[in-house]
Formats: sequence, C-alpha cells, structure tokens
Amino acid sequence: MAKPAQEKVRFGERLKQIGMVFKFTAKQDKLFVPLVVGTVLIPLLLTALVTILTSSWVWIPMGIMLTLLGVLLVLNLRSNTAMLNAIEGQPGAATQIMSALKGNWRVKEQPVAYTVNNDFVHLVLGPPGVVLVAEGEPNRLRSLLGEQKRRMAKVIGQTPMYDIVVGNNEGQVSLRKLRTHLMKLPRNLSGKEINSLDRALTALTAKPQMPKGGLPKEFRPPKGAMRQMRGR
Repeated sequence: MAKPAQEKVRFGERLKQIGMVFKFTAKQDKLFVPLVVGTVLIPLLLTALVTILTSSWVWIPMGIMLTLLGVLLVLNLRSNTAMLNAIEGQPGAATQIMSALKGNWRVKEQPVAYTVNNDFVHLVLGPPGVVLVAEGEPNRLRSLLGEQKRRMAKVIGQTPMYDIVVGNNEGQVSLRKLRTHLMKLPRNLSGKEINSLDRALTALTAKPQMPKGGLPKEFRPPKGAMRQMRGR
C-alpha cells in the first residue's frame, strides 16, 4: 500500500506526541529516567562551570541546546528499544516494524496467508522487489511460504523475490534486525516498476486464502466497517 503524504504537525501536537513517547518509554524502561537525569545534569553543570571560569554568558544558551539535544537523543534510542520490547512476540509485530520503513516501500495491511495458530505471511514491495515476511511456527511457515512463492511467481515474472522468517533461530531474522535487513537488500526496481508491481499484485492479494476459524482478531476490521463499505 502506498504511503499517504505526511501532514504537517503543529508544534503543540508535536510536544504532546513527545510527551506520550516519554511516558511510554519511562514505563517500559527502568533505566530511561536515570539516563535522562544524567543527560540533563552533566551538560548543565559543565555549562555553569565554564560560564564561571570564563565569565561569559554565551555558554548558557549553548549548554541548554546541548542538553535538549542529549535528551532527545536518549529518548529516540530508548523509545525504540522500549517499543521492540513491548511488541516482541506479539502476532503481527513485524508489520509494526515494517510500517516505519523509509523510502518507496509498500507494506500490505493484511497478511497474504495465515493460520488460526497466528502464523502469518506478509507481503512487502519495495526497491528490492517482492519480499515475503513470515512470522510464526517454522514448520507451518515453510508450506505457507512455498505456496505464496508459487502464487506470486505467476504474476511477477522475473522480478526478484525474497523470503524472510522472523525469529531468533539460525537462518531467521530477529525482529530487532528486521528493518536493517530489509534496507540492506539489493536495489533492483525503480519507482515506476514498484508502482507497476503493486498494481499487478493488488488483485491477486485482495482475497487471501482463509483457513477455518477466520482472520485472527489482530487483523480483523472494526465492527460495522464492512457494512459501511457496502453502503458507499
């Protein structure tokens, strides 16, 4: 799915978002608050010392800016770790990581194959080509991936296709390294080729094969959504 154009965020809304991330990270990461305190105190103490020794007030705004930069850096690093800790092991965690990919990537909202046991195969389109990202029990995923490869091959022609199994065992890619792994894949397609590939696969993946038991609740549409769509 093509990413929508990003809307400009107001300063007040941006501060609110930072506050929410701060609270979330502090709740998930016990080291976050001590690190922030240290990041604030050390630059301010150094600034005060340099100001006294040099008798120059010019160091104060520089110290404040350095402190703010340090806090934002700690927040960025620790919030990413906190988010991974919170979602690791949850069904559909891979899609949350891939949705943050920068560049011309298309991550389909719903899996193209799944089982009622929370095994998923996600379709990702991007500069490397077609990427099938699977998460779940390896033995069940093997058959799901094989089936989807044969299914996709009928449509994509010579377009490169990759498959990734998310996990911590040998031959798998951990959730923490998934984004980096995807970004390191070869760049094989141009923007126009990605658009063409997206159109070709849209009809194919519109109705994924549904096992008995229906779609897991993590990927079900809200109540009333289908009725609203039919009424359009």
